[in-house]
Amino acid sequence: MLNEDWKEGDDVEVEMAYEALPEVPDVDFKAVKLERLIAKADDAAVDEALGNLAESAQNFADRRKGSKAGEGDQVVIDFVGRLDGEPFEGGSAEEFPLVLGSGSFIPGFEDQLTGVKADEEKVVTVTFPEDYQAAHLAGKEVEFTCTVKAVKAPEPATIDDELAQKYGAESLDALKEQIRERLNQEYAGATRAVMKRQLLDALDGMVDFELPPSMVEAEARQIAHQLWHDEHPDDHGHDHPEIEPTEEHETLARRRVRLGLLLAETGQKAEVEVSDAEMTQAVMSQARQYPGQEREFFEFVQQNPQMRQQLRAPIFEDKVIDYILELAEVTDREVGKDDLQKAIEELDED
Repeated sequence: MLNEDWKEGDDVEVEMAYEALPEVPDVDFKAVKLERLIAKADDAAVDEALGNLAESAQNFADRRKGSKAGEGDQVVIDFVGRLDGEPFEGGSAEEFPLVLGSGSFIPGFEDQLTGVKADEEKVVTVTFPEDYQAAHLAGKEVEFTCTVKAVKAPEPATIDDELAQKYGAESLDALKEQIRERLNQEYAGATRAVMKRQLLDALDGMVDFELPPSMVEAEARQIAHQLWHDEHPDDHGHDHPEIEPTEEHETLARRRVRLGLLLAETGQKAEVEVSDAEMTQAVMSQARQYPGQEREFFEFVQQNPQMRQQLRAPIFEDKVIDYILELAEVTDREVGKDDLQKAIEELDED
């Protein structure tokens, strides 16, 4: 306020400063040259995926009498858990199939069953984690008396129509066709990711304009914060010391802000819209991550404009990318899955 001595009836003079979005230069998208890697699922890739399915659907067969259980073996056990010498609720079971090394039980439990034989009794002593859900057992040392009923070795399931039916297919041929379609979808997704990076790299080298400092600073801080949590996956809170962005973070932030403004301007000029149907599909996809709470998630999205924008932004960006790719000069090159995988790994290294 410039005239602080104003009185009733006077005009008030106010001075303000603000950051304006910059003018984004036009880009000739037809001058962009890209290479699209085309990979198709061959019989070898289908057979490999089929073998993995058979392994995950493995059966267990009794080992020779007197054999010791090793990691990966299944031990069938009766067990009774005791706290201070008394059985506790939920600590007993009969004919329980436990695969050693699966991490299904409390840490240390499975390790102590390594080497047991059928008809052997073994007392296992473990300590429940401090954060165990049952408060009366959290942090407590308990004993489990285990009677080993059988020791079984894993064996892959037979690759036949019966295996196919376990995975919801009518026949082995039908399962192979489903696998081929899934692999081709995965390859197509990888192809798009590689080409999208190519496009963004090309655009980054074609445009340069002044960026709003506040947007760059906010993006750099967001990048630094996210990378810190990536390096500290066990720290889910936000009570850590303030994380100062580095020059590397600021460089990446400038790229993201520049490309973000370019894509937003391009989408606006091309009249790219996100339809209600596309938004509904995005919300439904996210809601599946909260089984049993889908309605609550829908209501949360409806009442939260920021969440709606978070769901809308990637859809809008993908549609703008598609618009630019239609204009760019794209050359197809057929590659094997290993070459495509290598290209994806190179994206992660950048």
